[in-house]
Amino acid sequence: MYKLYYLLGFLLVFNVSAQTPVGANYEFASIEYLSEQELGRIVLPQIYKNLGIDINIIPLPANRAQYVASSGNKDGEIMRIWTYGDENSTTIRVPTPYYYLETMPFVLKQQQITIRHIEDLKHYKLVKVRGVKHTNNITAGLSQVYEVNSTEAMFRLLRSGKVDVALTNTLDGNLVLKRLGYQNIIAMEKPLAVLPLYHYIYQKHQALVPVIDQEIKRLKNNGDLQQLIEKAEKQIIQNKGLYVTP
Repeated sequence: MYKLYYLLGFLLVFNVSAQTPVGANYEFASIEYLSEQELGRIVLPQIYKNLGIDINIIPLPANRAQYVASSGNKDGEIMRIWTYGDENSTTIRVPTPYYYLETMPFVLKQQQITIRHIEDLKHYKLVKVRGVKHTNNITAGLSQVYEVNSTEAMFRLLRSGKVDVALTNTLDGNLVLKRLGYQNIIAMEKPLAVLPLYHYIYQKHQALVPVIDQEIKRLKNNGDLQQLIEKAEKQIIQNKGLYVTP
């Protein structure tokens, strides 16, 4: 069974190699300043490297990243939620997710605001990072939504009292709060959503999709993906100057 598994993987890699010019480099976009995207910039190159493929990753504002990936100016995006693929038909979703994010509300501690359900958001002024799909989706149809260019700017606006609730991924929010030293902003007990994150590849390179999917599955099955993720999370925390327990 294992011999067949690796033979299929070899044939998929051979198929991609046959369609790819020697020395070709793939260049993918990512969203700048978000911690989960920083993790993707560490983990995804290793997944490709396992297959003998080198990639470059260019961090960009979210809307710009989407444009260059969907137009073919880049070869795809490293990490987006499921609905990104529904909105960008020129990109192909690698079927197996390799990470996840949580849509978490953050509030000022002294305001004693509780957000348990998505419906609760309609009562408050919200702030989110511009162009990020999961917070776009969860605030769709709401009128009091402000957009900024970074998580830091989002928390500064929340701290000023001009908005009531900030929305971002839990990991991203907690790391930025620690770096800023803000102790009067807290996360809710539970996220409003937990969403798998997928790699997207421009349609021109569709032969890559089953190869990368097979490798992600292999790494998941043998536990190596979780080890890569844990190592990357520690690296991100250390890069941000935060203490990590050995």
